[in-house]
Amino acid sequence: MARSSQSIQPGQPQAYESDQTTHYSVLDKAGNAVAVTYTLNTNFGSGIVASGTGILLNNEMDDFSAKPGVANAYGLVGGDANAVAPKKRPLSSMTPTLVLKDGQPTVVTGSPGGARIITTVLQTVLNTIDFEMNPAEAAATPRVHHQWTPDELRIEKGLSPDTIALLKQRGHTVVLKPAMGRTQTIQRRGGMLYGASDPRNLDGMTLGY
Repeated sequence: MARSSQSIQPGQPQAYESDQTTHYSVLDKAGNAVAVTYTLNTNFGSGIVASGTGILLNNEMDDFSAKPGVANAYGLVGGDANAVAPKKRPLSSMTPTLVLKDGQPTVVTGSPGGARIITTVLQTVLNTIDFEMNPAEAAATPRVHHQWTPDELRIEKGLSPDTIALLKQRGHTVVLKPAMGRTQTIQRRGGMLYGASDPRNLDGMTLGY
């Protein structure tokens, strides 16, 4: 039966698919720990699907310096040491991390975020170990990042105005940018396991069983 055209409306678009790397952390009661970071590197990776699989191939070649001295997709400038050549592995910012104490894993963490992964993970580890924060506190703390070029100190919302003023006094070019990283962190403390998904990642999940 024919329907009125006015009753036919556009369908709902597909949900937003993150263009970032993905990370997950696992820690069980026996002390087995896994930190996994995997990436396509840029939207839809290389744009090539392995025939018959539906699996997209990554674009890790962008992690080489295709042209030394020229920035890649993330604004990183590489040199001759990272030039494309046979039997070489490109640079990578992926930092899946296990922190051990007395031979046992005490923190399992990692994050997506391109060039900002290393600073995101480092700040998470510093927050949990040096500042004794739990994983949720460590994840919620504002982050800062500098990657040599561009010559600017990238910060998130939430940093104290006094701290920003002090950084500027020291000569930093402070630039407010979107949120950095999406950590997935587990901490063993006092025989208990504490986990937290980064509040920057609305799709993240923390599960215990």
